[in-house]
Amino acid sequence: MRIPLSALIGIVITVAFVLAAIFAPLIAPFPMEAPVGDAWEPSSAIHWFGTDRVGRDILSRLIYGGRITIFVAAAASVIAFTLGAFFGFMAAVRGGWIDQGLSRIVDLMMSIPSLIVALVVLSVLPLSLTVLIVVMGVLDSTRVFRLSRAVAMDIVVMDYVEAAKLRGEGQGWIIFREILPNALSPLVAEFGLRFIFAVLFVSTLSFLGVGVQPPQADWGGMVRDSKDFLVYGKTAALVPAVAIAVLAISVNLVADWILARTSSLKGGRSG
Repeated sequence: MRIPLSALIGIVITVAFVLAAIFAPLIAPFPMEAPVGDAWEPSSAIHWFGTDRVGRDILSRLIYGGRITIFVAAAASVIAFTLGAFFGFMAAVRGGWIDQGLSRIVDLMMSIPSLIVALVVLSVLPLSLTVLIVVMGVLDSTRVFRLSRAVAMDIVVMDYVEAAKLRGEGQGWIIFREILPNALSPLVAEFGLRFIFAVLFVSTLSFLGVGVQPPQADWGGMVRDSKDFLVYGKTAALVPAVAIAVLAISVNLVADWILARTSSLKGGRSG
């Protein structure tokens, strides 16, 4: 299997981000919240990206912030796919009023922008990482539901699914043994896209003040803390913004490759 250069670059960068997040305490040169120099020190051999307004090392905060950002986005994506795929497959298998009821509930949730719903919900609930992850996961599960249902509707009419029904297999067997393995490729590709959406979403919420709360820091919070100083030529806010962009591009490169490979395999089978 030959991996295109673009996908290989995406894989390397994505793995580097994930490893940095996992081993943040070992990699970061300084503690996340400790002032280790003067305010707004320029880049140097000690502080690669300089320091922020209170003398904290930007590189260390970037590594720790990436750890929190990636963890929250990954956990929310897992919840979104667990809920969305399960109910999407159930709607396709059961059909009838269950399909109609779940689809209308999802349509209602998707009719309101997710950011507005998140701002309202998080403004009345106690702010914590658990609440943030659950809210993001539930909101994003609606998109996963639509994809899972569409993919499952194409699979549920296949001969091997009909044969399983004739054998008397239950709905759990059909969902997890017949539909899920054949729907895994598009769902894996979609997981990458939804993960990036979750990264952007949690960064947006933190930038608006209802996401990750101090003393913890994520990339969106780092941008918020330093944005007012851009007019004075301080570029600390650009460092986490660039990190978000690089992670988004790298994961998209991998997801595009998976989608293209899945499409080519389907085309080869049909031919």
